[in-house]
Amino acid sequence: MPTLLVVHHSPTPLLQEVLSHVLEGANDPALEGVDVKVVEALDATIDDLTSADAILLGTSANFGYISGALKHFFDTTFREAQEATKGLPFSYWIRGGFDTTGAENAMKTITTGYKWELAAEPVVFVGSLDDDISDRLVNLGGTMAAQILG
Repeated sequence: MPTLLVVHHSPTPLLQEVLSHVLEGANDPALEGVDVKVVEALDATIDDLTSADAILLGTSANFGYISGALKHFFDTTFREAQEATKGLPFSYWIRGGFDTTGAENAMKTITTGYKWELAAEPVVFVGSLDDDISDRLVNLGGTMAAQILG
């Protein structure tokens, strides 16, 4: 069964709600046959990453950058995973309070270093959730799950 790995840092109620929308899409009953593995960024391992068929990354934008927890995931997996996960389909979501520019730039730079392939339009937003953003998050999860079903 193909595995969609969801690595996230969601420490607030708002970020938990963001995650729930992504998982709603990824776990759509029409997409039966995908194992959606959800792991907090500080708990994610190299084995989680190398056994995934695709990865979704979620973070807040804090102080102009991705969360320290997600950065830790990248720091602890990069060397071992770089060649093993080359071409891995990925996407991400970023929620910022004021600005997401630095976090977006970091995400693009880091995932380029891994040589992953962007597989779905990322969802990047500032402020609170609205219906449009919620729908985009559901679609993000669903699109990533559908892609690994083939």
